[in-house]
Amino acid sequence: MAPYLPPIEKPRGLIMKMVYVISRRQFGKVMTPIKVHSARLPIAFGSFYGKLPRLDKKLRLSAQTALLIREQVASTNMCMFCMDAARWYVMTKTPDDLARLDALPLYRTSPLFTDAQRAALDYATELTRDKKVEPATFARLTRHYTEREICDIVWLVASEHLNNVTNIGLGIGSDGFCELAQRAGTKVRLRALPATPPGVAPHRIDDAALGTAQEQQS
Repeated sequence: MAPYLPPIEKPRGLIMKMVYVISRRQFGKVMTPIKVHSARLPIAFGSFYGKLPRLDKKLRLSAQTALLIREQVASTNMCMFCMDAARWYVMTKTPDDLARLDALPLYRTSPLFTDAQRAALDYATELTRDKKVEPATFARLTRHYTEREICDIVWLVASEHLNNVTNIGLGIGSDGFCELAQRAGTKVRLRALPATPPGVAPHRIDDAALGTAQEQQS
């Protein structure tokens, strides 16, 4: 299914042109969110999106738990682009977590998840699906996480919605990152970009590209 807006193949502005070049170097293609969304907005909007992964680096939650929460929100919202990009990240960066990612639909019973992760995923699922949280669900969360860590979880759920709705609202589906990684033997090389930090929202790697382009321009 094609996006609702036609992709922009020839962007205006030096910074956005550099973003296109960096995306091609990293993935062998320009990611669809860049061509459909980022290319139509002033650079300041991309800078705002780009703050999300930088803020994720300040979380106290483990990178594994943060990744699972983001993926659970994305799958509940059915953001196909985000789900594919998250799997690409695990395949190329943390392959030991692939079995856990595959078992995510069964997190309540799978031995691959801790009780703390189950409580966090219950909370994230309920908040995403119902737009509210039952007191009992929140009470379970408090047994495993500090107040600061609970706020980290809320941040992950809320910021993931920004990514999901951006893609879903424009009809942006999977970009086939996993297929690219498999063809490359799951050894995709990041030549122009710094490695995406653990726990970062991998489906907004285009924001990292934008930040890199801005640094090179300045």
